[in-house]
Amino acid sequence: MAKYIGKRLLQLIPVLLGITFLTFALMHAAGSDAITEMYADKGAVSQEIIDAKKAELGLDKPFIVQYFTWLGGMLTGDMGVSYVSGKNVFDTFISKLPATLLLTFLSIVLTVIISVPLGILMAVKQNKFIDYLLRVLSFIGNSLPNFFVALVLMEILAIQLGWLPVISANTGFEAAIMPTLTLAIAMSAKYTRQVRAAVLEELNKDYVYGAKARGISSKVILWKSVLRSAMVTIITLLAISIGSLLGGTAIIESIFMWDGVGKLAVDAITMRDYPLIEAYVVWLAIIYVVVNLIADLLYHALDPRIRLEEEGKR
Repeated sequence: MAKYIGKRLLQLIPVLLGITFLTFALMHAAGSDAITEMYADKGAVSQEIIDAKKAELGLDKPFIVQYFTWLGGMLTGDMGVSYVSGKNVFDTFISKLPATLLLTFLSIVLTVIISVPLGILMAVKQNKFIDYLLRVLSFIGNSLPNFFVALVLMEILAIQLGWLPVISANTGFEAAIMPTLTLAIAMSAKYTRQVRAAVLEELNKDYVYGAKARGISSKVILWKSVLRSAMVTIITLLAISIGSLLGGTAIIESIFMWDGVGKLAVDAITMRDYPLIEAYVVWLAIIYVVVNLIADLLYHALDPRIRLEEEGKR
């Protein structure tokens, strides 16, 4: 197991190098930089001032030199300073993480609470009225774009009912309610159908019929065998969602002015703030590799068939 974990972590190195290089190249191909964007709204500024500022930040150097300068700094623990704010990139990024972590945790918990029980209910009541009703609702929920759901919740909960502030000045629990609901509605609609399909697949397998023939109750089979096997599919879906949520949901964070890494990344891209963009890209790559590694380890714990298959290959 330790060898497997080490191998997966080593795979992060070429992934990081490739992604960061590609991101750097695409940003430079856009034909602008942080200094150009910074002075764009300040009227007439002499070219000498712009050139001097670019030279100060190293933006006058060739692309490949800029990239390897940044890479060398990152490998020694220095991610540089923001071209726009002048603040330390690492400290700036870390300061935004708590808000994103809170939103991720609340969204995943609410999604699991909604989708797993409803998915199981739909599978058990297959082709009954409740199954058809929930399938229609999940289809509608899955069809609605996040930004539309966000605006509807804002109109109802904040403007019409006045229960919540339209835009909150902090990232506390009250401010997290509407963005959490927005994300959970879309994910629950998708995962409810996936849980239903996974549970139905298990219910139609031979071991379920054999257990019923031995007199084991349907509830025991469902909770101790079927759901355990279906969890492999559920964990895969949650791993993907956790990765994307930890990367920050840019649209939702921008609508609700949620001060997380997603909004930080949008602002950095707008201003061509290369060090902040690269910090965000590195964070995303690490998150997806680590989350997928944890999902693989959970597969081994939940499904003995995977362990037996790997042992047979040795």
